[in-house]
Amino acid sequence: MKPLRIGLAGLGTVGIGVIRLLRENADLITARAGRPIEVVAITARDRTRDRGADLSAMRWHDSATAVAQDPEIDVAVELIGGSEGPAHDMVRTALERGLPVVTANKALVALHGDSLSRLSSEKNAPLLFEAAVAGGIPAIKLVREGLAADRLLSVGGILNGTCNYILTEMRATGRDFTDVLTEAQAKGYAEAEPSTDVDGWDTAHKLAILAGLAFRPIAFKTLSVQGIRDITATDLKFADELGYRIKLLGMARQADNGSVAAWVRPCLVPTKAPIAAVDGVFNAVSTQGVFSGPMTISGRGAGEGPTASAVVADLIDLARGTAIPVWGTASVSPAADCASLADLNSAFYLRLNVQDRPGVMAELTSVLRDHDVSVHFVSQHDAATGCADLTIITHQVPEKAIHAAATALAVLPVVTGKPLVLKIEDPLA
Repeated sequence: MKPLRIGLAGLGTVGIGVIRLLRENADLITARAGRPIEVVAITARDRTRDRGADLSAMRWHDSATAVAQDPEIDVAVELIGGSEGPAHDMVRTALERGLPVVTANKALVALHGDSLSRLSSEKNAPLLFEAAVAGGIPAIKLVREGLAADRLLSVGGILNGTCNYILTEMRATGRDFTDVLTEAQAKGYAEAEPSTDVDGWDTAHKLAILAGLAFRPIAFKTLSVQGIRDITATDLKFADELGYRIKLLGMARQADNGSVAAWVRPCLVPTKAPIAAVDGVFNAVSTQGVFSGPMTISGRGAGEGPTASAVVADLIDLARGTAIPVWGTASVSPAADCASLADLNSAFYLRLNVQDRPGVMAELTSVLRDHDVSVHFVSQHDAATGCADLTIITHQVPEKAIHAAATALAVLPVVTGKPLVLKIEDPLA
């Protein structure tokens, strides 16, 4: 049997994990792929670094583009990361050659999936990216293949393990964001520069991919993104008392007119929702289909083993001769702007720090009434001397109404600090 020959760029945790997995499970992978899969060409920034694996039998190239141009490889695997530069150059070079590509690069697919899908189709060169969303969880296969016969109503979930870990620890220990982030960095769960994770951009990249598979490609710059920096231990305590968990969610839904409403933000999730129990570094992907109904799958969303497993699963598909269009269909509309969220209705959580004196509640409810925001529930806790933390749960209101009300509340003399608005969301409702 002729081996499937791999050219691999990027020898970090995942790249070495792929090499190790192909070696340790060689017999199993050969049986399932119908032929051996071997890495024959590689590149990385530092050739001399000891990576704990014997790479002596592999051809070393000076650049990722050179790997993609190697005439003796059958598949290019890009594990460098980043939406531009060497990763983008390598993938385009390989596709231009008509060479299949496997990548774990969510930013690349989210930002350039539109053009790369056209190139993949023109050159009849598959582009597979199972590892780009939720690590070892088969999220791409679920949406693109497992639910291919159904019309999906929504897709999304907990797509970043770093944020989920931070929120889980804040809730369990009562510590605030900065303290838990420092701990997550020490444990290797968060990067030294954590903004991609904690500001929601990693989740946004993954959501853009899921939305493109479930509905249509979306213009990434129009996606509404909010991270978790403003969440406090007080918010998590309030949420617990009210029967919710706070999770950073990325969700997308298609309207009747074909537009896609998509957003990334921390939300209150009812404790009865399956996704509410997904804690720590775990991810979860939820779908709602007309025929398939509600579905949630969860597992480790990152790390050497899960991500390498997803990369090799794509390689096995290629070895079998599987060729699926990038977005799951041969005819794909160009990327479109996300729908405005202003008129979408939801219940909201509104947290305020206010002066603790008579008449304050009357001032607050007057502002809410003026913006047509109906109050469902109010809870108050003592805060600093002379102040109180106040939580208001609203009835269903348009998003533009709650944000206009929060802006008006922020300028009241009785309100200290910036109000926090969180959506109340059940991904499977």
